[in-house]
Amino acid sequence: MTVSSFSADVRSILDAVNSIIIGKRQVTKLALTCLLAKGHLLIEDLPGVGKTTLAHTLASTLGLGFQRIQFTSDMLPADILGVSVFDRDTSQFTFHPGPVFTQLILADEINRATPRTQSALLEAMEEQQVSIEGQTHPLPEPFFVIATQNPSHQIGTFPLPESQLDRFLMRIEIGYPDAEAERTLLLGDDRRQLLQDLQAVTSIDQLINLQQAVNDIHVAPALVDYVQNLLAYTRDSGLYHFGLSPRAGLALLRAAKAWALIDQRDHVDPEDVQAVFPSVVKHRLQPVSEQGSVDFIADLLAQVTIA
Repeated sequence: MTVSSFSADVRSILDAVNSIIIGKRQVTKLALTCLLAKGHLLIEDLPGVGKTTLAHTLASTLGLGFQRIQFTSDMLPADILGVSVFDRDTSQFTFHPGPVFTQLILADEINRATPRTQSALLEAMEEQQVSIEGQTHPLPEPFFVIATQNPSHQIGTFPLPESQLDRFLMRIEIGYPDAEAERTLLLGDDRRQLLQDLQAVTSIDQLINLQQAVNDIHVAPALVDYVQNLLAYTRDSGLYHFGLSPRAGLALLRAAKAWALIDQRDHVDPEDVQAVFPSVVKHRLQPVSEQGSVDFIADLLAQVTIA
């Protein structure tokens, strides 16, 4: 199938999501890009700007099974993964699955839980399975984690370790709406009611076909050179504590391919890489100098030329 054959599916998904999330077309496009690239998404922003609504809207629009986990400081890993309970009748342990056993997990305010509980999601995100008492339990297909977190300066938060941040393909921010969008929200219908009425516009099979189509997007050797030059700059410039890993390079290419598919192209352009670069890279890089440019990602892109 050609890329253009998927355009109606992509357009209907974005239209449905944008009917709930007003005035944030770039944000919703990035979120869909992440899911089509089979990645997990981290949304970091202040309370009340629509993080939870965006996750719920994506699940409803894509027809995915959905579970919301509210992370708290007293939560235990078993509250997420499940637990084995001894059955006296059978004299055996029976596994009771936790809420992680669904297609889309909303890990709400993930940085309010302790590092031990945060790490309970690592195997699930990386291997699409969980191991409990020596037994491996596969998770549904497809499987996504959308986590939200409040800014680290807020009270009662535990910073996500680098190993867990790296499991998220992308990190995005929603931000305040502009005046026109905010007025629509203030005077329009209740978003929660609209969500309840929202119908899936695609099936699981169609979503999987879209993900497979991402794999078929062509990447020219010159484009791979550009990505490698970006990775090399972060490692060799001395401006960052650690350079980008090969995993980050793979994430960047997958996201760029998904972005190209959404734009109905069968190949990746450098502009696709640049469009997704901030969301893929910013949570993976830490500048050495705290006095550097606020927009260090733009500075980075400016330093690496396109061959």
